[in-house]
Amino acid sequence: MIALFSDPLILGLVLLGTTLGITVGGIPGLTGTMLIALTLPFTFSMQPVEGLVLLVAMYVGAVSGGLISATLLRMPGTPAAVMTTLDGYPMANSGRPGRALGLGMGASLVGGIISWFALWQLSEPMADWSTKLGPFELFSLVILALALLAGVGESTRARGLLAGSLGVLVAMPGMHPATGELRWTMEFTSMNEGFRLIPVLIGMFAIGKILDDILGKAEKVEKVTGKDSAWIPLSDWKKHFVNLIRSSGIGTLIGILPGVGANIGSLAAYVTAKRASKDADKFGKGSEEGIVASESANNATVGGALIPLIALGIPGSVIGAVLLGALIVHGLQPGPLLFRQNPEAVHAIIGTVLVANLMMFLIMLICARWMAKLSLIPKNILFPAVTLCCVWGAYALNGLWFDVIVMFIFGLLGCLMERSKLPLAAFVIGFVLAPVAEENLCAGLMASGGSYVPLLSRPISLCLLVLAGCLLLWKKKDSANRS
Repeated sequence: MIALFSDPLILGLVLLGTTLGITVGGIPGLTGTMLIALTLPFTFSMQPVEGLVLLVAMYVGAVSGGLISATLLRMPGTPAAVMTTLDGYPMANSGRPGRALGLGMGASLVGGIISWFALWQLSEPMADWSTKLGPFELFSLVILALALLAGVGESTRARGLLAGSLGVLVAMPGMHPATGELRWTMEFTSMNEGFRLIPVLIGMFAIGKILDDILGKAEKVEKVTGKDSAWIPLSDWKKHFVNLIRSSGIGTLIGILPGVGANIGSLAAYVTAKRASKDADKFGKGSEEGIVASESANNATVGGALIPLIALGIPGSVIGAVLLGALIVHGLQPGPLLFRQNPEAVHAIIGTVLVANLMMFLIMLICARWMAKLSLIPKNILFPAVTLCCVWGAYALNGLWFDVIVMFIFGLLGCLMERSKLPLAAFVIGFVLAPVAEENLCAGLMASGGSYVPLLSRPISLCLLVLAGCLLLWKKKDSANRS
């Protein structure tokens, strides 16, 4: 591995991929999935190792770069940065953009390194463990995540659950995962696949914010001011040590579960940190613990998601699915055979995660001063530019103007939800989780002959459902005590 990364070409590709990933991840409307998908054809002429190094570095950079716009503009550049907006933006808006970015960058580095260690040392046994989770266990895990929605943001618990339920409802149109029947499509062929995540996400967080400002009701929060340093002294990190380790571990473990992804990892770590914090009331208002939990977890999911990809050939994330296609295109067989037949490819993937995380931290730390200037762009220049990026981002992934229309519709919905104090993060998370829950429940029911009994008879599934129920009851008791 050391010999591989002593090659200037390989290091150059890691640097290029990480830089492009950070740049694209930091621009609302553009995603790492889009970047990797558009770059994949250009890697056909490369050696397999070179192509994989470039694409994996983009993955690391894109997940990390999302914190820039989430912190400075309250527009998450990637879905994984949704939770970062809750505390990163309020802290930046209070005159500490440098510290908010510094906490996010440091947490990203720690989360990335911890997940890299798991990828390096535990890929095979951890992948074996993940295969023991059947569809009923994955469904119960999603129910647990939905129960956690009541703790998202500053809203009341009822509003958090309502927003999450609306997200689940919006995820219903399209093709039924079990029967293949179309539902709620209103006879529009463009609705056969339902509402796609990227147009919905761009609309809710970017277009919705722009509409809110244009309508004149938004607070003056577009320009984040402050010249504080992004460098966080080591002594300041001591109080975040437990949060860093815990959140990174949660992100890594959830990243391993196929199809779950950074969104749930970030949510789970954030809510766990909030419950464990002595200053839980500060969450959503600029809490350092919230930023650290969200960013360490979502970056830790990168290494976790790569474990089932290279060990079993099962993508642990959307980008993982694109990388799976890259492996196949380059003639590599993901799974146990990859370790024996193409060990250099395994070493390239594992090594890139470490090197790209180190480069990500240095690039973002050095460029933090210029990153902060994003917020100084006048809104009459910024908003048209962001809108164009959003339109291009919604259109480019599938080449459908329908997605652009969907983006604007959900932008209006996001604006209305903001004014109704319904948390956007809960809506998006509910929207993302609903298909995962339905697919796994249908798969489980087909395997059990239509019986729901395994939900309660399988120990892991039962434990997850009991935990979800306890969390909801705990919240109600908490709420009663406060009132």
